Amino acid sequence: MHIETEATQQLQRAAVAARAAARVLARSSEAARNGALAAMAAALRDHQTDILSANEADVGAFNGTNALRDRLTLNPARVEAMAKGLEDVAALPDPLARTLADWTRPNGLRIQRVASPIGVIGMIYESRPNVGADASALCLKSGNAVILRGGSDSANSAKAINLALQQGLDASGLPPACIQVSPNTDRAFVAAMLAGAGLLDLIIPRGGTSLVERVQREARVPVLAHAEGLCHTYVHEAADPSMARAIVVNAKMRRTGICGATETLLIDRSIAAAQLPAIVADLRALGCDFRADAQARMVVPGLKPASEADFDTEWLDAILSIAVVDGVDQALAHIARHGSEHTDAIVTEDRDTADRFLRGSDGAVTLWNASTQFCDGGEFGFGAEIGIATGRLHARGPVGLEQLTTYRYLVTGTGQVRP
Repeated sequence: MHIETEATQQLQRAAVAARAAARVLARSSEAARNGALAAMAAALRDHQTDILSANEADVGAFNGTNALRDRLTLNPARVEAMAKGLEDVAALPDPLARTLADWTRPNGLRIQRVASPIGVIGMIYESRPNVGADASALCLKSGNAVILRGGSDSANSAKAINLALQQGLDASGLPPACIQVSPNTDRAFVAAMLAGAGLLDLIIPRGGTSLVERVQREARVPVLAHAEGLCHTYVHEAADPSMARAIVVNAKMRRTGICGATETLLIDRSIAAAQLPAIVADLRALGCDFRADAQARMVVPGLKPASEADFDTEWLDAILSIAVVDGVDQALAHIARHGSEHTDAIVTEDRDTADRFLRGSDGAVTLWNASTQFCDGGEFGFGAEIGIATGRLHARGPVGLEQLTTYRYLVTGTGQVRP
């Protein structure tokens, strides 16, 4: 109980400072926020050695799969990518300089709906250290303060990155409390965040299913949820064979540990015998393993059998589930039964079938003739992303600057009184 009380006090102190910083941010100019992002990017580059040293300690203590180790690992190129990401966000239009609607009532009142920051955001994430930098950039540009709680696996990296970002903020003249990290990796701090009604305005969980489910179950603060990425690629009978092979390889194997990686391949029965062996060979050459239904195993003998649970599994590894289907309606039915409404793709040269798939999918992102790994804020032109939202309210898909704003109303009168 004492630990929880201490964690609550720690959150209260951080939230009070964040609220004061958020008020400064909300009144700041776009030039001030962009200047801070530039200073933060410079600080990341200046502190590269310290960041990599801290990350080396995290990776050295890590005990998990190679795919998850890759998500945790930083190198000079990835630190530079973080810095460049901050500069990319700075180059984007100001999300606060938007009038969303403007109208005049018959009584002469002018009503404007204008973009506004959310306030203080709590971000709970796992493994990937760059998430902290991306979230910090997006929150700052959109006028929000953020309190970050990374996973214990990346604690040293998160602190080193945050130290650099805060020094950049301080150098720019904006409050360092705009961006804070949890003081420790104790789970009591997460519990305090979830109970932080009145302290936090929004919580964004980014991680595995158990984390997201816990946040959704226990939070007394609004949640912008990122569910698991159980993504599908469907190869239709009218697919270009070369295109299909290239897309499936990229969608599965480019980076197996990210939420946009394809976890299940669906292929039409009419082309399975002609195309599935080549697709499997391509993937197998890159070290991929398989879980296949009976029809797929008849086409490519020796594949491991898939259980029903395998089609519900987000592998985050070099493993691909395979199912043979009879047309687009059966493909959509399979996705509806097993998917997570994250990202799904169809490969076909038939426009009508593509339209049926695009309209029939419930995913936050649906692609035609492109890899599921394009589900990414940077690839969407958002500069970065704070996560992929798979809920039904407020935001869906990659969450960028606009999705981190709400709105308020400005009403201008000329002396009107209500009858």
